[in-house]
Amino acid sequence: MNLSNVENIIQNNLLIGTAVFAAVIVLLLILNIVALMKLGSLKKKYKAFMTGKDAESLEKTIMERFSQIDNLKLQQEMQGRDIDTLKETILKVYQKFGMEKYDAFNEMGGKLSFSLAMLDQRNNGFLLTTVHNTGSSYTYVKEIVDGKSEINLSEEEAKALDKAINVR
Repeated sequence: MNLSNVENIIQNNLLIGTAVFAAVIVLLLILNIVALMKLGSLKKKYKAFMTGKDAESLEKTIMERFSQIDNLKLQQEMQGRDIDTLKETILKVYQKFGMEKYDAFNEMGGKLSFSLAMLDQRNNGFLLTTVHNTGSSYTYVKEIVDGKSEINLSEEEAKALDKAINVR
């Protein structure tokens, strides 16, 4: 190897090294510009967040929000209990009705006698029957448990009870 070959190799290596160094500098410059843009965006957001607020008032606002969240959680729990109570109550409220009007005695007319069944969601309740004739009126109540009566029902009472049970 002669001296000129060595000089050529050194020059080539210097050129390659310089090119690599320049490429690294350009890459770092691009990364720096991207970082500066992100920092500028972050500064804008920070200024917008802090506008009109100092550290104390910001902390106070955050603590108020936490307090509000705690109150909302408490209210939600109370409403949940209230809803459960309402669900239990609704099951016991008379919400199914069935009525059958009829003539107890053929001579009356006008269907003044009736049977009225009033049941809760579980088909518990009562059956009210009023029998009307010319001089008087009689009213009877029969307890209904699980859609049935321990006392025999008349045809009209059975119809009224069936109407109430099958209400949708």
